[in-house]
Amino acid sequence: MDDYALVLNAGSSSLKFCVFERPVGEGWRLEARGQIEGIGTSPSLSVKGADGGRLASEKLDSVRNGRDALDALASWLRSKYGGSRVLGVGHRVVHGGARFAKPTIVTPQVLAELHELVPLAPLHQPYNLAAIEAVSERLPDVPQVACFDTSFHRTHSPVVDLIPLPPDIRKAGVQRYGFHGLSYEYISSVLAEAAPEIANGRVIVAHLGSGASLCALKEGKSVDSTMGFTAVDGLCMGTRPGAIDPGAVLFLFQSLGLSAKDVEALLYKKSGLLAISGLSNDMRDLLGRSEPEARLAIDYFVYRAAKEIGALAAVLGGIDGLVFTAGIGENSDEIRRRICESSAWLGIEINAEANATGGPRISTPDSKVSAWVIPTNEELMIARHTGKLLGLI
Repeated sequence: MDDYALVLNAGSSSLKFCVFERPVGEGWRLEARGQIEGIGTSPSLSVKGADGGRLASEKLDSVRNGRDALDALASWLRSKYGGSRVLGVGHRVVHGGARFAKPTIVTPQVLAELHELVPLAPLHQPYNLAAIEAVSERLPDVPQVACFDTSFHRTHSPVVDLIPLPPDIRKAGVQRYGFHGLSYEYISSVLAEAAPEIANGRVIVAHLGSGASLCALKEGKSVDSTMGFTAVDGLCMGTRPGAIDPGAVLFLFQSLGLSAKDVEALLYKKSGLLAISGLSNDMRDLLGRSEPEARLAIDYFVYRAAKEIGALAAVLGGIDGLVFTAGIGENSDEIRRRICESSAWLGIEINAEANATGGPRISTPDSKVSAWVIPTNEELMIARHTGKLLGLI
């Protein structure tokens, strides 16, 4: 194989990765996609080729933490691509703060500044940065690129990102940032091909997964997003509550006596679909259950999504298209149907048959606002940024 770029998305219990080959005269081409999951409990490696065929599937009993997972990945890469060079490593980094408005080559100074943002994304940032550090130790001469989920939203107007607190607090970086930017950037980049009739119009993209948000696009640029200062805001998620009255958080401290760590764990790991249902944080599980609590969690998820679609439609002055993406958005026809039916007042008329088969267009030909299912590809977006920044493409 030719030399390749590696894309990493490191989490608390998983390490997702993609290997991109750079053929002469062409852009990046996916060679392999995989993950090491169950880190710290029952770790295993699974890898598929570009054609979906299985390249690896094995238990990894010796993997106890993220660094062990990177060692296991390095061992597999050597066995598979031992004669090829790693040209660069691109990383998903959730929070770029106010400074990092575009992908950035990682230096010790950059890494130090990104560590300061850990409290703003405790579920993701520590693991993103640990992967960068581990690669630096193992491949010190290979350049690394940090690609931020916040960067795509730096096209917002000042009033959109304003949090109405005193100036000295705002100067400390307290503002709305928005997240899932790599996903939205990818969707924006393929609209001209996938849905040309709305590519330069007013579009709301629904990135619905365990983490969920909406983004308002105008002429392919981010105008607003449901997530704000942190990735807790906005829609109801698997274990995060979404928008919540700040007074409720004060109540947790003042009346219930919870500590900062207790509240952090509550907001990031014990809320959302899991808290409402008391059963699961996985929409697939909830859709298959009949308990009233499961139905209530689904109802609330749909309600919040429809409510925020209405708000973003107001921001855009109307919409031309609605795009579903990510795990729930791409795979759950029931959730898409219910959100579209709740948004019918905007002019969305869903095509039941097209929705059941996954589209790509799931609205009727006469629908005033078209609805679509477009799979996201954050890893390819990271590879593109890495290649461009390192002069590889």
